[in-house]
Amino acid sequence: MKSLEELKAIRDKARQNINVRGESEAAVRIVVGMATCGIAAGARPVLNAFADEVARRGLKDVMVTQTGCIGICQFEPVVEVFAPGKEKVTYVKMTPEKVAEVITEHIVNGRPVTKYTIGANQ
Repeated sequence: MKSLEELKAIRDKARQNINVRGESEAAVRIVVGMATCGIAAGARPVLNAFADEVARRGLKDVMVTQTGCIGICQFEPVVEVFAPGKEKVTYVKMTPEKVAEVITEHIVNGRPVTKYTIGANQ
């Protein structure tokens, strides 16, 4: 970076990426628990799979983010989905292989995949 213009270009690109990730009040938020228990159980590949799938599909109203401990370590990796006007859905024992189905059924079509939710795994 050699000039203020280059810095502004970097800033503008970063702002555009933030908008692509869907940081708006109407955005669906996919939150992956990334405390030490989640990471040890495989949360990092799950987080990456969600981010990759959202980007691959070009879903602009979806934000993938991480959080610390969700408090149900025995069910890690844990993923919570927050959609405006809907009840939170908690997915447990997530794997990267389950991500595409959750994106298709829940995020795109609005039908939670109940077989992966905490209620089905107790």
